[in-house]
Amino acid sequence: MKYQKRFVDKAILMALQDLGGSASREMIRKTIAENQYDGLRYEDVYAGKDENRHTPFMEDFTAAIQDLYEFGYIEQPRAGEDIVTTDLGRRQDLADYETKHDSKRHSHQQPKQMTLTRASEAQDLQNADWKADLLKCLMQFSPAKFESFSRLLISKMGVRLDKERGIKLTGDHGIDGFGYFMADDFRTSRVAIQCKRYGKQPVSEPEIDKFKGVMASFNADYGIFITTSHFTAQAEFKAYQGSNTVTLIDGQQLAELVEKYQLHIKPVKTYVLDDYYYQFK
Repeated sequence: MKYQKRFVDKAILMALQDLGGSASREMIRKTIAENQYDGLRYEDVYAGKDENRHTPFMEDFTAAIQDLYEFGYIEQPRAGEDIVTTDLGRRQDLADYETKHDSKRHSHQQPKQMTLTRASEAQDLQNADWKADLLKCLMQFSPAKFESFSRLLISKMGVRLDKERGIKLTGDHGIDGFGYFMADDFRTSRVAIQCKRYGKQPVSEPEIDKFKGVMASFNADYGIFITTSHFTAQAEFKAYQGSNTVTLIDGQQLAELVEKYQLHIKPVKTYVLDDYYYQFK
């Protein structure tokens, strides 16, 4: 179902309260998506641009940050800094939140230009755009190229791939890679790797269960499951049970790792106006 523009301030405040009252914009969105706060799904939060090249959720998110500041629930947002709740925001009972603030929120049809052009929001939109483009490109990869990309990423993370069992194509043995990771204390672990290119479909519990079974046959100490999509709550629960745990990397974490290790991306230098220019007095 296509995302419909809506108010998301309650979901942001729910995330902030659960995160202890302070978090980056990206962490807030991630927490909303993972917990489906106020009915928002993962695919709503990370929907990307629509047919008009707009990013609906990001526009709603930006307007909601401004609303929360004007309601007194968060401190004044500043470029490059975490969103921080006030005492009121930390103590707010969210049971009657909608009826209390419906008439005070900003219009979603005409959001304040000042909000949308702040340095922090401009950077936020840029980050969301290139990450969405990355995931779209990964979805176009052939299975072999996506597995190759995943192994490249895993190797950058410090896993040494097994040349016999770690570099084979799909269907050979039920996993997409196998290798070894040496920790700082020189302890080496056996790592199994699984990769899935999914669009909106999440990875479910049976897929994690199946992967764990294959891990056992390889005597792996733990596994890494990579997807362009996300994981159901049941899949996450299954991944952390037992002795052979699975590290889950969803689409957004995948993009963050591509950025961290600079995998075939180029930084582009640009400028956005600092908040100074939007403080008119």
